[in-house]
Amino acid sequence: MRVWIDADACPRAAKDLVIKFALKRKFEVVLVAGQGQVKPAFACVRLVVVPSGPDAADDYLVENAVPGELVICSDVPLADRLVKKGVAALDPRGREFDERNMGERLAVRNLLTDLRDQGQMGGGQAAYGDRERQAFSNSLDRLLTKLSRG
Repeated sequence: MRVWIDADACPRAAKDLVIKFALKRKFEVVLVAGQGQVKPAFACVRLVVVPSGPDAADDYLVENAVPGELVICSDVPLADRLVKKGVAALDPRGREFDERNMGERLAVRNLLTDLRDQGQMGGGQAAYGDRERQAFSNSLDRLLTKLSRG
């Protein structure tokens, strides 16, 4: 079992939680980033820094993650590419990406992008707090159990 993390955009609390699960359940964590990061000092964690460029980390994740593995990402278009490949995807707030919800998730993402571009809406996501961390932990536990059963 391997869990990939789109490390540039993933909150530290979510990364730490995945590593905690990895230590307990004995799986590998691969942090994929477009810029250098501090790699946690655990043997089960690997850091891959891809060359900078638009979507370089996304492309790496799509090329290397395989069905039966999990990718943690906030990027809806990336999740769509992964789901189409049969790879499980989960956002750091505990919302799973799947075939049933990808159309809606892409439509909402595109609408919000258009509204921000038109100046009708500002900012991004709300702060990452205890509620988000707990929702992520619950979803992560459920998905890892499902994936480990095949």
